[in-house]
Amino acid sequence: MQTHDDPARDQLIWMYTQMVRIRGFEERVKLTFVNHPGVIRGHTHLADGAEASIVGALSTRGDQDLVMPSYRCHGYPIALGTPPGRLMAEIYGRQDGVCKGFGGSMHLADPGRFFPGTSAIVAQGIAHATGAALTAQVKNTGQVIYSFFGDGASKQGAFFESLNLAALWKLPIVYVLENNEYQAYTHVSLDDANAAAGDSLSKKAQAFSIPGVTVDGTDPLAVRDEVGQAAQRARRGQGPTLIESKFYRLSAHGNAITVPPVPTQFHEHEAVEVYGRRAEFDAAKANDPIARFRSSLIRTDVLTENKITGIEEAACAEMDDAVQFALASPLPAPEEALNYVEA
Repeated sequence: MQTHDDPARDQLIWMYTQMVRIRGFEERVKLTFVNHPGVIRGHTHLADGAEASIVGALSTRGDQDLVMPSYRCHGYPIALGTPPGRLMAEIYGRQDGVCKGFGGSMHLADPGRFFPGTSAIVAQGIAHATGAALTAQVKNTGQVIYSFFGDGASKQGAFFESLNLAALWKLPIVYVLENNEYQAYTHVSLDDANAAAGDSLSKKAQAFSIPGVTVDGTDPLAVRDEVGQAAQRARRGQGPTLIESKFYRLSAHGNAITVPPVPTQFHEHEAVEVYGRRAEFDAAKANDPIARFRSSLIRTDVLTENKITGIEEAACAEMDDAVQFALASPLPAPEEALNYVEA
């Protein structure tokens, strides 16, 4: 199990590498809409801007701990070791995908890597994760469950019911509320339910008499420290913690939208044209978590410019290969359509 002390050099490099890989993957999902129209059917929900939060949190998990995020889920299995080509193939609806092409972007699963799957229903993954935590407690597996969900999900009934039970039974679970500033197309400041007196969403933990903390989700080490402490608390049998990780989502809610012909304009199209907040987007890009972490690693002599270039080029090549692997994968056979229906 990882501790929440200052991470060693190798782990810092691992964290940066995973952040770059996640960003590269999300960028190529976006570009699929431009370069290969029609290949992705329906929405994809991207998490560029969340890389520090994802990697900081996952750097604390034990080898057997389960990771259960919302449907904005591509980054987690990448950091857990799922081959990006199989993830991309799933998003493309291809036979070589992690769910044989039947799950798609919103239903990724890789149970062998302790990633049991996601739900397309807002907040339902919280209930699933809480059930997994109860199982871990009853079976005494020693596992901690990592539950990730958005700020909008914190207003659903499943959120309140799950935290109530987890607090009552002291379940081994860490709830990470990913506040990316937008609930679909509504900015958090415009939502009366979340904007009262500017309170942090972690304050909701008080209703269940459990710890609640807000952390800078653009700082992977800050996230690592808070989530690491929460995981240790859960492992000691002291119950759940609610952590609000704040960052800015650099993409629109979903990507089934009309895109401009120039791929490099995709970011601005989403944030500016869809949300209409150029100053906000520009400020978020200036605070890009990957650029900030890169500068920190160079400043502290963890990595050189040349080594960082090597990491980034390797990630680019890996994700380009993932696209080609997915495009080459066949579509599922029509007669398999009902093979995986359970009810």
